[in-house]
Amino acid sequence: MKFSFSDYSTENFYDEMFNSDGQIRRGYEILKNKFEGLTSQDLLGRQQAAEHSMLSMGITFNVYFEGEGTERTMPIDIIPRIITGAEWAHLEKGLKQRIKALNMFIHDVYNDQKILNDDVVPRDLIESSQSFLRACMGIKPPKGIWCHITGTDLIRGEDGTFMVLEDNLRCPSGVSYMLENRELSKQIFPEVLASTGVRPVSDYGTRLLEMLQYLSDRPNPTVAVLTPGIYNSAYFEHSYLAQQMGVELVDARDLVVSDGYVKMRTTKGFEIVDVIYRRLDDTFLDPLAFNPKSMLGVPGIFEVFKNGKVALANAPGTGVADDKVIYAYVPRIIEYYLGEEAIIPNVKTYICREKEDFDYVLENIEQLVVKEANEAGGYGMLIGPKAPPEEHELFRQKIRDNPRNYIAQPTISLSRVPCMIEDHAEGRHVDLRPYILYGEDIHVIPGGLTRVALRKGSLVVNSSQGGGGKDTWVLY
Repeated sequence: MKFSFSDYSTENFYDEMFNSDGQIRRGYEILKNKFEGLTSQDLLGRQQAAEHSMLSMGITFNVYFEGEGTERTMPIDIIPRIITGAEWAHLEKGLKQRIKALNMFIHDVYNDQKILNDDVVPRDLIESSQSFLRACMGIKPPKGIWCHITGTDLIRGEDGTFMVLEDNLRCPSGVSYMLENRELSKQIFPEVLASTGVRPVSDYGTRLLEMLQYLSDRPNPTVAVLTPGIYNSAYFEHSYLAQQMGVELVDARDLVVSDGYVKMRTTKGFEIVDVIYRRLDDTFLDPLAFNPKSMLGVPGIFEVFKNGKVALANAPGTGVADDKVIYAYVPRIIEYYLGEEAIIPNVKTYICREKEDFDYVLENIEQLVVKEANEAGGYGMLIGPKAPPEEHELFRQKIRDNPRNYIAQPTISLSRVPCMIEDHAEGRHVDLRPYILYGEDIHVIPGGLTRVALRKGSLVVNSSQGGGGKDTWVLY
């Protein structure tokens, strides 16, 4: 039996492939024709082949629940998400604007603090942030860049407008799934890719390496990827990116500070490391400078960084712009530094530390999404319309106890994209995480990771919460 989208229903959500009248949206025509030229059994077989490939390639992540670690494959859906060239041009411009302003903000916070003196962002908000590192005061990182690798989460609302949901500037993950989803698309639908005109993402490893090398003034700088170790949830990605760049993957046992440099143990002795792409949080980086109990960091590495003898990407302290309460101020940050309005708007956000917003959130918590300032991965979050009354009350009390630590947003029905559910297509909610590299210039990878809430009716796209991934095709 031929596969068909004829029974597909948008169910009154904004759908990326079909409009509310069931008409195909621009960019999806070729995809629809190609899919409907195949049988349902054929597509089901390709879906199963993709899942088997993910397993055989070891594309996994770790989930920790009640103290037990579980390794899972990243679920993949084979129907790609398509973004037109015009849409992408708008997103690219907006993301470059946002990252440029955030980099200026981080530098200002740790140096002149003009934005705090002018009370555009409240000083006490910064000083109470868990991610504000006083040890970074006065630091000027190589080439003046703090946020070298960013994964910014975007969503479409009910009217199809793209909005920024949150910024990820510490150790954004998921880019390996973006790359492998594309490789699987090449294997499963080579004829569709060839006829659709999709921009490549396969040069990410090359661009990442070039960006990292740019941070050093030494000729032919040595680059390494620093991982917390094999038990980290994103260890597959750490090893994958090191392999893609052709550089060493190291942990704390492989590095030592000596003679004012960071050196790596090799079979030929110690070798100076010029640039480190670190995949562990700031406070675990150096037990001498931050958390003295850290067994994952390198003693003395922060002092070498301050002295300009090693570049760290992302720079320590970058997480201050990752705070979900700071997110609410980003439009003001963009206007302050660049004199421009934000090209991509934020989601409407209520700041619980502000009295009017505090009262509104407590009164309307059943309709809101409440987020903890420094949590990620779908944790520390309340989705009001789907939560029971006792959970509403629990979060009301949390907000009363520590209003600074919470924001709230309207519950937005994320846009949907068709997914293969058994042998037919059903709509599932998605977001988009494009990856931005900041080196000699700012480059936005054309696509990113589309995360999909595979559980019917779910709005949580995080892989640790039952979400999966889709290939994202940006058209020329």
